[in-house]
Amino acid sequence: MALRRDLLKRFIESSRERSLKRPLIRGFSSISAPKLPGFDYEPRPYRGPSAEQILEKRKRFLGPSLFYYYQKPLNIVEGKMQYLFDENGKRYLDAFAGIVTVSCGHCHPEIVKAITEQNNLLQHATTIYLHHAIADFAEELASKMPGNLKVVYFVNSGSEANELAMLMARLYSGNLGMIALRNAYHGGTSGTIGLTALSTWKYSIPQEIAMLFLGFCLTCNMACKSSIYGTCSVENLKAGSKCGCNGTLTKLLFHLIPSPTNFGTPLPSSPLVLWPVSIPVQRCSSLRLLSVRSPSSSTFPSSHRVLLVRSPSLVSSGVLHFAFSLSGLHLSGEIHHVVNPDPYRGDFGSDAHRYAKDVQDHINYGTPGKVAGFIAETIQGVGGAVELAPGYLKLVYDIVRKAGGVCIADEVQTGFGRTGSHYWGFETQGVIPDIVTMAKGIGNGLPLGAVVTTPEIANVMAQKIQFNTFGGNPVCSAGGLAVLRVLDKEKRQTHCSDVGSHLIGRLKDLQQRHEIIGDVRGRGLMVGIELVTDRKEKTPAKAETAVLFEKLRELGVLVGKGGLHGNVFRIKPPMCFTRNDADFLVDALDYAMSKI
Repeated sequence: MALRRDLLKRFIESSRERSLKRPLIRGFSSISAPKLPGFDYEPRPYRGPSAEQILEKRKRFLGPSLFYYYQKPLNIVEGKMQYLFDENGKRYLDAFAGIVTVSCGHCHPEIVKAITEQNNLLQHATTIYLHHAIADFAEELASKMPGNLKVVYFVNSGSEANELAMLMARLYSGNLGMIALRNAYHGGTSGTIGLTALSTWKYSIPQEIAMLFLGFCLTCNMACKSSIYGTCSVENLKAGSKCGCNGTLTKLLFHLIPSPTNFGTPLPSSPLVLWPVSIPVQRCSSLRLLSVRSPSSSTFPSSHRVLLVRSPSLVSSGVLHFAFSLSGLHLSGEIHHVVNPDPYRGDFGSDAHRYAKDVQDHINYGTPGKVAGFIAETIQGVGGAVELAPGYLKLVYDIVRKAGGVCIADEVQTGFGRTGSHYWGFETQGVIPDIVTMAKGIGNGLPLGAVVTTPEIANVMAQKIQFNTFGGNPVCSAGGLAVLRVLDKEKRQTHCSDVGSHLIGRLKDLQQRHEIIGDVRGRGLMVGIELVTDRKEKTPAKAETAVLFEKLRELGVLVGKGGLHGNVFRIKPPMCFTRNDADFLVDALDYAMSKI
């Protein structure tokens, strides 16, 4: 908060200086502040705790990583369709839909009815028993999918859906390497944070890092000193048998090499040895598990702390090897982030072929030639509503499949008709994925997500027990089915196309009048407005965005922010958002920008 206040102060001071030197660029703007469109609804009187009391409680009892919008955070107490109400009854146009989650509208009566009726009958039972709600929902959802995408797994969030999709890809392909785009967001769990490629969301922890340590005993009579591998007897190392050191081994010599794509893959005959390390151990190498402590030797950087020791396994050559995760040692990550096909900021503009070549280059030079899969949003959400270069996915899907991988479409934000032109975002690129993940709008605010794939890929999950306690529970399934039916009944895809085209047209007109608008992009009701201080250099207008963000709130408009620098307004309202709402939003932007 202190940093934000400092930025605002510096921006205001610099604005005053600029106003003395040159006139600000202004076009036509509203003479007076625009007014919200009429809405026949009266919120209930609020008698709960104040915003200040809630904020104080949050600071005391909730994690410090939680952030909030605005210098004076809003206490939102009620919602109806595309509008929200604060504790004082003030109405706001919700142009962010609870972070692209409320698809049909806040408290849509038909969805509330379906949830309430099911809640009164049965809240929870899990899939170990039969219940019609999950089966009906899965059938309806599968009917919306193209090709052979007919098998549904229900989960609770988009992060969880992407975790499951990544697991499926690795099991089905037999490979580990995943490819994602720079500027992507696929979740914040320990697995999906590796797929995410925005530094503002990534913690400094191992993310899909794996190293192989080839070791042999320095004192054990099972070791051969004639090679770095040794010739330890496989038979002697099985089933917890003891070696000549009789459990008193004190040191192992390890050589670090980049790990193969799969731990079962034969190792290269001449691996690149980075450095030998003598590491103290507490148990003999013939036992199932070693407890390894970080050495103090200067040959092994002290910042590389051993976080995880896995059970030893044997490869065909008879060499014992261990897989470790190390903090700060990023030598053989199994997630590759390729150049983002961003038509506005990308190095190759809208040239899909040149971006696709980067994917092929990563496979050729950064992997063993095989990958598990590729995942992408069609329009990047958190990254700032960036739509991929036309034709990109068709080229990349072909490359990835030839490398043995599967193609995953992250539809967490773009699905269910929001783009207007198509029901699914991937359809705008003329492709059919092997796996599709979805969440947010699927439940209109319910904790609900799904993974849809082909029967062939789904079969790999039957190798073990795959279970989700809350996934597809009766209440969420009833609500999710109601969402699908409301979207069809109210023709929301067509509505998004119509209103979205009107909104984008008006925003492009606004771009001609305000130099601060560098780019207007998106489809339907998934729109981004990138603000810059210099159109040629595309310098992010970070401070200006913060000022406009506050001004829009004062005018009654709630938008989101995105992009690595937080300089993109994300316009992704509930899909009941009207043309009048669009006009008010643009007028509010025009008015606010004219005051800078």
